[in-house]
Amino acid sequence: MPTLAETFAATRTEGRLAFMPFVTAGDPDFAATGDVIADFAGRGVDLIEVGFPYSDPIADGPVIQASYARVLEGGFTLDGLFDAAGKITVPTPRVGMASYSLIHRYGVEHFLKRARSSNFGGLIVPDLPGDESGDLVSRAADAGLDLVQLVSPLTPPGRAEKIVADCRGFVYCIAVAGVTGERDGLPDELIAHLDRLRGMTDLPLAVGFGISKPEQVAMLKGHCDGVIVGSAIVRRFEAFATRGRAEVLGELGEYVSSMVAACRG
Repeated sequence: MPTLAETFAATRTEGRLAFMPFVTAGDPDFAATGDVIADFAGRGVDLIEVGFPYSDPIADGPVIQASYARVLEGGFTLDGLFDAAGKITVPTPRVGMASYSLIHRYGVEHFLKRARSSNFGGLIVPDLPGDESGDLVSRAADAGLDLVQLVSPLTPPGRAEKIVADCRGFVYCIAVAGVTGERDGLPDELIAHLDRLRGMTDLPLAVGFGISKPEQVAMLKGHCDGVIVGSAIVRRFEAFATRGRAEVLGELGEYVSSMVAACRG
């Protein structure tokens, strides 16, 4: 399985944006998670972000919060997640989005070891302040994992420089101030934000929060290296409760294919 750096290097060479869909682990069950990841990989996504359900998410909007709640009500455990993830063998790099509270309670070393052995290549820890993450960056690197950092449009330049200096794999660039969720448009100041970050680091820049449409992808070309889509995908998982699995998987796949095409076009 390629590293995050190798993946972005390949998409840069090909002159296209990397596409990274987000899925919630265990929604509606771990078998479906495996089917979705395999289907997305077959449609040409470059990386996959996997959300670790948590009862008090810090940055997620109502769609992803509802998804987490569905999984937690079903008896979710981290051991179950890692066991299931280890059985998914598609060669598409995976990045876990996990609260530091989960990591701390599970035991940092044990969590990092299990994440790496379960085919994760990196972690995003949204509730760990970027300028206080040095210890976890080092420990994650020792375990073979990249610790990806988040930078928002409201992050002061001096603090942003410190955050990206400790970042590994890619920089998660938050498109809008606030929580995750689909939006009709993106703020005009986003491009300036991305261009400032480009001057601070050679790491790839991947944009998330609010991305859901091919035309938004077109706006970002030339200013970042990848796009992350979460709520627009996770919202479609609600249909698993009332419709056939194959039908829902097909609609998810069609949407993802449209976004892959936008990143390549």
